[in-house]
Amino acid sequence: MLTLQRKQHLLEILERDGQIVAKTLSEQLGLSEDTIRRDLRQLAKEGLLQRVHGGALPASPALAAFAERQQISPDAKPAIGRAAAAMIQPGQVVFIDGGTTAVQLVRQLPQALQATVVTHSPSIAIELVTYPHIEVIMIGGRLFKHSIVGVGAAAIEAIGRIRADLYFMGVCSLHPEAGISTGDFEEACIKRALSDAATKTIVLASPEKLDTASPFQIAPLNQVSEIVVNAGVADTLIAPYRKMGIAITLA
Repeated sequence: MLTLQRKQHLLEILERDGQIVAKTLSEQLGLSEDTIRRDLRQLAKEGLLQRVHGGALPASPALAAFAERQQISPDAKPAIGRAAAAMIQPGQVVFIDGGTTAVQLVRQLPQALQATVVTHSPSIAIELVTYPHIEVIMIGGRLFKHSIVGVGAAAIEAIGRIRADLYFMGVCSLHPEAGISTGDFEEACIKRALSDAATKTIVLASPEKLDTASPFQIAPLNQVSEIVVNAGVADTLIAPYRKMGIAITLA
């Protein structure tokens, strides 16, 4: 089998099975594990999959630029945002992440809501300008342009001085084995700090993020209290999280 044919075959297996196990595949194809791993490395460089220990998982479309991500799951994100917005109670202090799904969350908040929103996202802060009873606290730092959020040591220090009731986390990828992950090391550190500083972490997961992986792990799944997903998602995709004791809200 030629290299190009092998790579195409690997991608077909990944699409069919949702994962590649290098050892199993090497036995099936009669090839060395080194050959399979080399092909996986090359496919990962092309952004066609995400390498993990022992094989590969689908890469997340959420690694694309912000403008492109706005076009992904246009119906699911408002529904997820609506369900998440309903969880916020008057008087609470809430961390809201950056990202396209989080923008939908703040757009669904009632105008009369009295709460404090802490965010490292200028986009989220601007969306909240017209809410007269929501106090907005902005976390500064270096602007990570991919997600339009503040990152860095100053942001982490500021987060560490706040205790929030809820943290609505946006993610690039969610997988029952690979956990919660994103495409940037510093952004992963910020998300981890926000989760550590909140009583409850709620993950906003539009359909394209499920069963995918990104390079940098944010936190173990046992740190997640709840996942909000679109009602049309297959039960097989969310069943593993229910088994872990994570609450699932179908939007």
